[in-house]
Amino acid sequence: MSTEKKELPACPVETTLMLIGNKWKVLILRDLMEGTRRFGQLKKSVGNVNQKVLTAQLRSMEQDELLTRKVYAEVPPRVEYTLTVRGRSLKPILDAMQHWGEEYQSNVR
Repeated sequence: MSTEKKELPACPVETTLMLIGNKWKVLILRDLMEGTRRFGQLKKSVGNVNQKVLTAQLRSMEQDELLTRKVYAEVPPRVEYTLTVRGRSLKPILDAMQHWGEEYQSNVR
């Protein structure tokens, strides 16, 4: 189901948080900004996430049209994830989060 068919909050900030408002989704976005990744690559780079949680987050992001999932007919199956145009449009938000985090870290240390 795409976001256009969902009941969306009236507040745009709440809508954004609904789509990317958890740690795993933001880290998935961060990693996919660099390009297409396989499931195993995401699992390693995202960090201490179990397979079930990562799968659920990826499915949710696919439903929200932030990424696409491509399955190759191989044994074992190869699955790749790529950001959509909508997903890539979140880059300025992630860049701002990175900048803010860097500033915070330098002031706290």
